[in-house]
Amino acid sequence: MGRVDGKVALITGAASGLGCADAEILAREGATVVLTDVNVDAGEAAAESIRGEGGNATFIALDVADEEQWQQVIAHIRSEHGRLDVLVNNAGLVIMGNPEECSLEAFRKQNAVMSEGVFLGCKHALPLMHESGGGSIINMSSIASHLGYPIYFAYSAAKGAVRAMSKAIAIHCQMNGYKIRVNSLHPGAIDTPMLDQTTSELGLDNKEDLSPVVGLGQPEDVANVVLFLASDESRFVNGTEILIDNALSIQ
Repeated sequence: MGRVDGKVALITGAASGLGCADAEILAREGATVVLTDVNVDAGEAAAESIRGEGGNATFIALDVADEEQWQQVIAHIRSEHGRLDVLVNNAGLVIMGNPEECSLEAFRKQNAVMSEGVFLGCKHALPLMHESGGGSIINMSSIASHLGYPIYFAYSAAKGAVRAMSKAIAIHCQMNGYKIRVNSLHPGAIDTPMLDQTTSELGLDNKEDLSPVVGLGQPEDVANVVLFLASDESRFVNGTEILIDNALSIQ
């Protein structure tokens, strides 16, 4: 216990799924967590649940594609907590469509959240994290950045951008003497509401059919890696990508 005692962590897309699991484990291990999401009711409920378990959690509404809202959230954290040690860029969405069928609107919407949102989060968090003495940025990508999923073309493109940006930001921080580590996570089939959506859209009877050989991971399988990267245990892990897919990507 107490692996992230004293740290302040900001998690996007924290109202449900992976983001909520990340917030829960970081709070349980001693961090002050700031949950953000566009789903206000679910986000507030998630923060209240964490507080009910003895954790220190608050919720702030945030559309990650809105730069002004990012500036307001970072300013709030600076005012309320005086520091930021961990940023988990987790917010995401998925809209089906292959390269010929995907509309420009759908492409832009997904990239606004998962590519531009990660960019804005890192851009505006870096100064406060540097002032805080350093920290860890954890960007949620996907094995879709490694594999070819034409039906989820725009999603894959956005997650590929996350993978590349994470490496560039890690080197930027290193070159400028910032003690800020930046890594990307690449989950496979994880049992979340987004997986339920995918199962329905593909017309499958059971979500287990999405990964019959490898099986489905649970949100805590990803959250445990987030905890490791948020903690000082991972102080020499930087600029890398970690696949959490039970070898799905090398089948």
